[in-house]
Amino acid sequence: MHDFQPEQYGPKFAELLSIDRCRPLDEGQADRAAWDALSAMSPKTTFEPAAVADRTMAQACLSGVWLLYDYLDDSHNISQGISGPTGSFWHGIMHRREGDFSNAKYWFRNVGYHPVYEPLARVAEQLADQFDAAGVLPAGNWDAMAFVDACQQAVRRNTHAEFCRAVQQAEWELLFDHCYQQAIQ
Repeated sequence: MHDFQPEQYGPKFAELLSIDRCRPLDEGQADRAAWDALSAMSPKTTFEPAAVADRTMAQACLSGVWLLYDYLDDSHNISQGISGPTGSFWHGIMHRREGDFSNAKYWFRNVGYHPVYEPLARVAEQLADQFDAAGVLPAGNWDAMAFVDACQQAVRRNTHAEFCRAVQQAEWELLFDHCYQQAIQ
C-alpha cells in the first residue's frame, strides 16, 4: 500500500489534508466550515515553506483539495483550465463524482497515460484482495474506464462501494502527491 502523510506537504496543506480522505463516490456534501481556509489557498502561500516551481501543478493541487472537501464546482473551475493529462485526470475524477459517467470517461480518454496509473494499479490490486473484490477491476494496468464503470455500479447498486471508495482515496492521494512533487521541483 502507499503511505500518505499530510505533514510532508508543509503546514498549510497538512492542516487541510488531515481529514478523512475516503470521500463518497457521489458529489458528497461540501464542508462549509472549511470555506474560508479553502478560499485562502494560493500557490504562493499554501505551499510554504516550499517554493513553487510549476504553477500549473500547483493549481492541480488546489483543484484536488477543493475536490477533497466536496466543492466539485470549484475544483472543476480550476481543473478545466489545466491542459494536459493531469488537468484531465482531476477533471475526470470530478465528473465521475458528480455522476456524469460518460463525461468522466471523455476526460479519462484525454488523460492517455499518466505516471500515477502504475502505482494506482498496484494499490487497487491490493485493495481488491483486502475487500474481496477480485474481478471488479482488470488486473495489471490501470483501466480508468473500468473504474468509472465500477463506481457507477457502486453508486447505482451499492456493489463494491467500500472497495471503490478505498481505490478512489488512493487515486486522490497518489495524484495529489504527484502534482505536489512536480509543483515544487
